Amino acid sequence: MYKQKILKNGLKLITAPMTGTKTITILVMVRTGSKYKTKTNNGISHFLEHMFFKGTKKRPTTLAIAGELDKVGAEFNAFTSKEYTGYFVKVDSTKIELAVDIVSDMLLNSKFEQKEIDREKGVIIEEINMRHDNPMIHIEDIFEEGLYGDSPAGWEVIGEKETVSKLGREDLINYLKSQYGADRVAICLAGNIKGDSEKLISRYFSRLGKTDFKDKVKIKENQVKPQVKIYYKKTGQANISLGVRGIPTGHKDEFILKVLSIILGGSMSSRLFTELRERKGLAYYVRTQAEFYTDTGYLTTQAGVPVSKIEEAIKIILAEYKKLKNILVPEKELKRTKDLIRGRSVIKLEASDDMAGWYAERMILGDRILTPEDFFKKINRVRASDLKRVAKNIFENKSLNLAIIGPFKDKKKFEKILKF
Repeated sequence: MYKQKILKNGLKLITAPMTGTKTITILVMVRTGSKYKTKTNNGISHFLEHMFFKGTKKRPTTLAIAGELDKVGAEFNAFTSKEYTGYFVKVDSTKIELAVDIVSDMLLNSKFEQKEIDREKGVIIEEINMRHDNPMIHIEDIFEEGLYGDSPAGWEVIGEKETVSKLGREDLINYLKSQYGADRVAICLAGNIKGDSEKLISRYFSRLGKTDFKDKVKIKENQVKPQVKIYYKKTGQANISLGVRGIPTGHKDEFILKVLSIILGGSMSSRLFTELRERKGLAYYVRTQAEFYTDTGYLTTQAGVPVSKIEEAIKIILAEYKKLKNILVPEKELKRTKDLIRGRSVIKLEASDDMAGWYAERMILGDRILTPEDFFKKINRVRASDLKRVAKNIFENKSLNLAIIGPFKDKKKFEKILKF
C-alpha cells in the first residue's frame, strides 16, 4: 500500500512498495512545464531538463553522470510536458542510494556551463527538426495550436528555434530558481523498497527550498464555431487530428471520457480502427486519445490517410462520433472495453517506473492520490447512458477542431464538412 508524506521543506514523498520485483525507481516530478513560460523564453522548461545532465561539481560531465548509472545497469531519462517535468532512475533495488544521490546532485548542483548551453542548443534544434519531420508526432502540436492559439498552451513543448537560440545561462538559472521549489515537487519511490525512505530522501533533498513560483496563464474556452488549422507540407499522406474540446483532470466525467476514447480508437478492435483501416483501407495508424490538463482538455482522433481521400476519412470519424451521441454502446462492447483498460493497466504497472509515474503524476497535478484499484472501480461504474450523455455534451459543431499536415492551403472546403 502506498504512503504519502510531506517533508519539512514542503516536498511531497510517495512510497509505493511492490512485491515480486527486484527493481526500484525514483521519479522526481516538478509541477512546471511548457505552459509556464513566456513568448521570449519559449522552450525553456525543456532546455533546462536537458541541462541537468550536463555536469555537476561532483560529476563534472555528462559522461561522469551517465557512466555511474551505466555501470550499475540503470535505466534513466527525463521528460517535459505541458504541465510537469520529470526525472527518473530505475535500478537494482540494492543501488537505490546511488540513484537518489545522482538525481539530487543533478537537480541541486548542476553547473550550467555556457559552453554546454551553446552546444545543447544545436541538439535541441535538431530535436525540433526531427519532430517537424515526423507528422505522427507533429500533428499533435498543430492540433493544440489550433485549440489554444498563440498562448503557452498552444506553443510546442520543445520551443522554437529562434527562442531556443537566444536562451542563456541567466535565463535558465532564473527559471530554475522560480519554478523548482520544494512545494512544487513530488518524489515517488516505487518497487522493492527497503529501509527508511523518508530519511533517505530528506538527506539528499533537504536543501530544496520554496521559491517565488510563477504560475501559468489559465485557458479560457470560448470557441463558437468549428476551426481548421493547416500546416502546409508536400507529403504523400495527409495526417489529420480531428477532435473536440473536453474536460480538465478531476472532472466528474473524466473516467467516462477515458472509456469513450478507448471505444473510438484505443485498440485494434476499436470502432475507428476497424472502420478506417480494416473496412475502408484508408489508414495504417488510427488512434483516439483523451487529454486532461488541470484547466482544460480535449478528445481527438489521429490518422494518416491518402491525400485524395482525406474528406472521406473526416466524414467517417464524424459519423462515429455522432453514433455515440445517438445510440447506446452495447453492454458487451462496454464490458470488453473495461476489461481492456484493466488488463493493459495491470500489465503496465508490473514495472516500477510505470508505478512511480502513476502516483507522481496524480499527486503533482491534483494533490490527490488515486490507486490503481480506485481507478478500476471508477472505470467499472461507467454506464452506457453515461457515455451517451458525455458524447452529447462534447460532440457539438461549435467544438470541432481539425488539424491537417499535408499539401493543402484552402481550409474552406474542410470547414464546410465539419458538422454532425
